[in-house]
Amino acid sequence: MKSLPPRARKVRILSTLGPASSDPATIRELYLAGADAFRLNMSHGTHDDHAANLAHIRALEKEYGRPMTILADLQGPKLRVGSFANNLVTLKAGQSFVLDRDDTPGDASRVTLPHVEIYEALKAGTRLLLDDGRLVLRVREVDDNRIETVVEVGGALSNRKGVNVPDVVLPLAALTDKDRRDLSFAMQLGVDWVALSFVQRPEDLAEARRLMGGHGALMAKIEKPAAIQRLDEILELADGVMVARGDLGVELPPEAVPPLQKQIVAAARRMGRPVVVATQMLESMIKAPTPTRAEVSDVATAVYDGADAIMLSAETAAGDFPREAVAMMDGIARTVETGPGYLDRLHFTQTKPDATTADALAEAAGSITRTVSARAIVCFTLSGSTVRRVSRERPHTPILALTPRAETARRMGLFWGVHAVRTKDVGSFEEMVGKARRMALRHKLAEGGDKIIVLAGVPFGTPGSTNVIHVAHLRGDELKGHD
Repeated sequence: MKSLPPRARKVRILSTLGPASSDPATIRELYLAGADAFRLNMSHGTHDDHAANLAHIRALEKEYGRPMTILADLQGPKLRVGSFANNLVTLKAGQSFVLDRDDTPGDASRVTLPHVEIYEALKAGTRLLLDDGRLVLRVREVDDNRIETVVEVGGALSNRKGVNVPDVVLPLAALTDKDRRDLSFAMQLGVDWVALSFVQRPEDLAEARRLMGGHGALMAKIEKPAAIQRLDEILELADGVMVARGDLGVELPPEAVPPLQKQIVAAARRMGRPVVVATQMLESMIKAPTPTRAEVSDVATAVYDGADAIMLSAETAAGDFPREAVAMMDGIARTVETGPGYLDRLHFTQTKPDATTADALAEAAGSITRTVSARAIVCFTLSGSTVRRVSRERPHTPILALTPRAETARRMGLFWGVHAVRTKDVGSFEEMVGKARRMALRHKLAEGGDKIIVLAGVPFGTPGSTNVIHVAHLRGDELKGHD
């Protein structure tokens, strides 16, 4: 079995797989370049494609003896216009344009819009954005079968382009029939995270949670303005969130997205939910071997804000330089994290602990680590909740998570600063301390003479029982033992 030292950086890198990165050699290159987790985009590819990619990742996991995280991203209720008789029309500002439920191919005066839910929600004055916001229509009149609009921003419109409705909450189910099939398939595969697209309200998470049956973790993608209004409620019910800046930037003015990104990241951190910043981070690297300076700054900003993970989309799924994109993101993150003032900026967001023993000990672990100059925090966990709490505090030392459960170890691949290891459970305090020492040494997170902080729960093997914190001194001769 090959072995690699733990990542030097704390923020995780989530890499999307696709046509440019669906063979075992390329997936290995992405991992070695810095990818910590892999995204299967259910909007593209077949179930066979995704099953093959998952098999490649699990084989790599076995090869390196490292838990690897897999996220299945559901497509969600994507709204689209129908087709045109000549495939393409040009709409001019000021003209009338009708959207209706007639299946006849469209022309420059009308086109099919087959989504009945939109007709029910619209009213005069509502905006409709077409083709990622390139065209803007304003509703004049609407009934059950016809939406009459005036074109405010014109341009070319071709078949099956997307429709965004930013001004109202649409009565859409969060899961389409395709999503339900994809989710069932993802659960059969054993993915670690499921990302739910176009979340508008906390209730949207309920059906996905039920269909997951207690397996995997659920991530809410924040890409609708309506979700911002109920962000704290969504965070209460989700296991994590993604700042999906693509659609968020379509439905809102572009200048509104950066402050919202900071708001979402800060809110997620306060509530101890892993948060991923996604979309167009190194977009130019789809076709170029280096990014723009603005893109570098964008990635750096997400790292300074304390995001748990930063994501590559088309850069690794369909780009010409997938390995280079991961290596570039890794280099940016490591440079930021080792730069002056990083930890000060990271703690601009205050993360007050809840009134629980586990939260109190997680907060204390960070404080004790600084006071005694400990080199690592070692957490024994079954569910990962203790590790999530410690990660929320953004300590300056690595977090070594020890768990007997493979699914828990894999899920923690999106937690900031965590190096997860699957290992046998412990049965006594002495065994706990001994194993913590050995594993810190074995994984090169500390050396003989160093101190580590150990967190665990007594009685051992009971989820959610964190109630022990211990400072351990390491000796260099403690590596013996089967863990």
